[in-house]
Amino acid sequence: MTIAAKPNARPNNPNFSSGPCAKRPGWSVSALSDALVGRSHRAKPAKARIQEVSDRSRAILGIPDDYYIGIVPGSDTGAMEMAMWSMLGARGVDMLAWESFGEGWVTDVVKQLKLEDVRSLKADYGSLPDLDQVDFTRDVIFTWNGTTSGVRVPNGEWIPDDRAGLTFCDATSAVFAMDLAWPKLDVVTYSWQKVLGGEAQHGMLVLSPRAVERLESYSPPWPMPKLFRMAKGGKFSADIFSGATINTVSMLCVEDALDALKWVEQEGGQPAIVQRSEANLSALANWVGNSDWAEFLAPDVSTRSCTSICLTIGADWFTALNGEDQSAAAKKIVSLLDAEGAAFDIGAYRDAPPGLRIWGGATVETADIEALCPWLDWAYGQVMREQLG
Repeated sequence: MTIAAKPNARPNNPNFSSGPCAKRPGWSVSALSDALVGRSHRAKPAKARIQEVSDRSRAILGIPDDYYIGIVPGSDTGAMEMAMWSMLGARGVDMLAWESFGEGWVTDVVKQLKLEDVRSLKADYGSLPDLDQVDFTRDVIFTWNGTTSGVRVPNGEWIPDDRAGLTFCDATSAVFAMDLAWPKLDVVTYSWQKVLGGEAQHGMLVLSPRAVERLESYSPPWPMPKLFRMAKGGKFSADIFSGATINTVSMLCVEDALDALKWVEQEGGQPAIVQRSEANLSALANWVGNSDWAEFLAPDVSTRSCTSICLTIGADWFTALNGEDQSAAAKKIVSLLDAEGAAFDIGAYRDAPPGLRIWGGATVETADIEALCPWLDWAYGQVMREQLG
């Protein structure tokens, strides 16, 4: 085999982590200079900033006017837990899982909430479950994009307009990089730390009128933690979704989210940043197409993620190695690139098949993806030289 030469140029920004993700191009801490630090989050100016995050998000994403948007504790995970604990149990539930986070929601519903009428529709990493098998007379829970598998749903056409149950969509690694079918989604959760490159800990929860109706017509039989309560006395707590957050938010994080949203607007809004993510996927696809060792974990182009881009090692001389050897080799590639300052945090998720995971969200420059590719070849060559002696 030919060992690739060590590249001369490194990516300008080697941060390819899948969360927290790269900050927007040109970001510096000075972007937070106007943050209302030392002020109560209940003060009028602070509440206005909190509400501004929701208002700008609605305008950019095209979220319907009658949907509620709120900031909640615990990042995307907190938002999903809040929704599931508050609304599930009124109907049977169909759970879709094709990677670790979807599996996590199954575990919560079956083992923590202990619902009895649950169907799990699962697929291996790299594939989707059969979407035609989903029963929309029931509640449906799914991830729009599998963050640890690099697989996304192709669109929202598989979701009917006249569904009887609610759709719960974990969209944290999809929103802002993919076009969501908002009228087909009743509960949507995400965080700022993915495509926006924002800071962690706070989650976004978006509710349709149908979701609000569920909150007002159904009370779960289990105790409800304070952080999850969205209704009181059978009445929806709308103030939570108008700047009066359940608990204290970081005004530094709020300011950072506003900075990211303003950057999106300056770039041209939702269409422009979707294109930025798709361009990153295209750059890696061009390289994979000419590679004799790298393959996409997701073989179907129509369901391949443009944010959490997952690769496996598939060269003829490598496929004979067992899973332990493949995992060790992938870790060595990650370690070499980290030591060289060429790429940080690109290892596959711990529960996923051995390989690499490269974030392609909108805050990553395509030029940096292109500069990364020769380094991948170089690192692979170093590992294979060691393997082959």
